[in-house]
Amino acid sequence: MRNYETLVILSDLLEEEAALELFDDVKQLFVDNGGEVRDDAWWGKRKLQHLIHKRDHAWYAVVDHTGTPEGVAETERRLKINDDVWRFKTVRPELRVHRA
Repeated sequence: MRNYETLVILSDLLEEEAALELFDDVKQLFVDNGGEVRDDAWWGKRKLQHLIHKRDHAWYAVVDHTGTPEGVAETERRLKINDDVWRFKTVRPELRVHRA
């Protein structure tokens, strides 16, 4: 099992309660695909640097999780087909390059 960190950007057209429910569904996807959620952070609504779908705000959240590459790929496939998930990015924290 590898460690991963996934940032998700959700539609600001959702009410906060609905966005939180969608975030819970995203976390459950990682568990359903053989992973384990270690930590999560709800960042709330933030201003976007660039417009997405002609909108300037979105809901942000981060999930620290473990899983297999196949399980993460399947979760990302499922996120791609959800219209309320505008963007996501998954990284392996131990592989980040630290610059001085």
